Amino acid sequence: MTKEIEYKTRGTCSRMIKIKLEDGIITDCAFVGGCAGNTQGVASLVKGMNAKDAIGKIKGIKCGFKGTSCPDQLALALETALGEENV
Repeated sequence: MTKEIEYKTRGTCSRMIKIKLEDGIITDCAFVGGCAGNTQGVASLVKGMNAKDAIGKIKGIKCGFKGTSCPDQLALALETALGEENV
């Protein structure tokens, strides 16, 4: 089953994350805004990963004094996508 979501981020420089999942595997990921090198790197690293594995690795990462980060927001987006898949 293929799932595509657009997740509006909160508390980060990036404004949105676009994700495609196929049977729980991240097939595409792109950040809108944010630090280009970092967001492209994170997006590239998670492609091909199981979404649950990615969540386990990136959830809770903070950026400076912020309570969140682009990777943390990606984890929240993936949780949202998986939650919607199970409905």
